[in-house]
Amino acid sequence: MDIGLLNVRITISKNVVTTDAIGNHKNEWVPFYTCYATVSGEAGKEETDAGTIVDDSKIDFTIRWCKKAAALDSTHYRVEFGGELYDIKAVDHMNYKRKCIKLSCQKVRR
Repeated sequence: MDIGLLNVRITISKNVVTTDAIGNHKNEWVPFYTCYATVSGEAGKEETDAGTIVDDSKIDFTIRWCKKAAALDSTHYRVEFGGELYDIKAVDHMNYKRKCIKLSCQKVRR
């Protein structure tokens, strides 16, 4: 893995359930891990959904392997990059060689 290609900073957030002062439970995204990544596979696509144009961009991030990154899954984590949020659709451990992890993501609809 060429370290020089890890040129963008991303933040991975985790979805946790928090309880407020009166006992209400709510989902909240908290920062989990910040690292440098390689961005690849950018594919922009716009669709019309219910009369509005929706951006369904797909992007891949490749990060270095570490114990924290090895715990990532597609249901409890998301990526923040360039002020945009991306849902993790798939986590590829690259043949489990413990060198890098590839995150296939799609832009969050808001």
